[in-house]
Amino acid sequence: MPSSRPETALPTDPAARREFLRKLFWSAGGLAASGLSWPGLAQAAAGSGKPPTERAAPSAPGFDFSTLGPLREPDALGLALPAGFSARIVAVSGERPTPGASIWHTYPDGGATFAAPDGGWVYANNSEVLAGAGGVSALRFDRHGQVVGAQRILDGTSTNCAGGATPWGTWLSAEETTLGRVWECLPFGSASQAQVRPALGTFKHEAVAVDPLHRTLYLTEDEGQGRFYRFVCSESDWPASATRPALKSGRLQVLQIDGVPANQLPPDEMNLAQPRRVSWVGVSSPSLPQGIVRSVLGSRAPGTVFRGGEGLWYFNGIVYFSTKGDNRIWAFEPATQRLQVIYDFATASAADRVLSGVDNLTVSRRGDVLVAEDGGNMELCVILPDRSVKVLLRLHGQDESEITGPAFSPDGSRLYFNSQRGGRHGAGSGITYEVRLPA
Repeated sequence: MPSSRPETALPTDPAARREFLRKLFWSAGGLAASGLSWPGLAQAAAGSGKPPTERAAPSAPGFDFSTLGPLREPDALGLALPAGFSARIVAVSGERPTPGASIWHTYPDGGATFAAPDGGWVYANNSEVLAGAGGVSALRFDRHGQVVGAQRILDGTSTNCAGGATPWGTWLSAEETTLGRVWECLPFGSASQAQVRPALGTFKHEAVAVDPLHRTLYLTEDEGQGRFYRFVCSESDWPASATRPALKSGRLQVLQIDGVPANQLPPDEMNLAQPRRVSWVGVSSPSLPQGIVRSVLGSRAPGTVFRGGEGLWYFNGIVYFSTKGDNRIWAFEPATQRLQVIYDFATASAADRVLSGVDNLTVSRRGDVLVAEDGGNMELCVILPDRSVKVLLRLHGQDESEITGPAFSPDGSRLYFNSQRGGRHGAGSGITYEVRLPA
């Protein structure tokens, strides 16, 4: 069948070609006139009109993942990496990362890094354990990248799956239970300082992402009949002069794809690789568990159905999220209110069908989307700006586990991730790795 990609001549120089493709990333699934326009990128470049919470673009471009070569044979840790990469273990569940540090938690899941004033950083990471035994720990690194401690920053919560970093420097930890809520934690603080944020809804939370340009938070729900949510802060909750919201008052809404009836999946014949207009509908009884509310409303329940929302990340005006039930990666542009699928395992080319079991995700400084597998063959994959897929790493000997919590160090030179049910010698209750990227 004819290609749906823009018919535009590519530069012959490899470096120029890669940059050209980056600029075409979001029109790759449709005609340029109907593709996402990414005004967030233009606004960031112009340096005007940004709220005080919008962080400046990194000075260094970061590693170019389009240059990834084939994976080598597994190293002593069981990790297969491309040439030039190296890895180490930085924490193991049930052990203290350093003498006197908190014991590293069981079943590590979503995570993010936060820069420290002394040049070091922390990796905040969730614990997906039931019955009030979950929570969050923070692994502390000095400016040389050495592990110097660990501490608990949230206790007494359940099934803390993913979450999200905020532009104001906190970690939002999300509980994946019917009565799940979002907790705001201080990466360099203590568990006693964490605060619950009921306004963000009660449901099987997965991840959270903040759009500071529109003062809105986005949330995924890990249910087969789940929804994609947003929380629009009220003017009093996030005043124009404030660096952050109170997260106490606003509107909790669900996304509705135009042309799709409420409480329905998008039909199979709908081409979701083309940008689709959406609207937002207020949830019914926002203070009540949404799974229960929907069971009462039945066909009247608002919003388009998404098959198991997972990872979520905001980058330069775009909200990316994954749905595991159909192995898709989505991109939503708040400025134009358009949504499209940028990766679909069912329709991907043979070369790109290396990514399955999509779960946690993050985005590189260059805009590459890194997706962790829950299932599949324990890989961490990269979706490049031309929408081709490359395998960054594969973990051998831990087939009953899943890869979780990918996060770059603040300077972009290191990448953290977990094998949730891995151990030093195969199966275990969790192990955390650091990968060094080539300079």
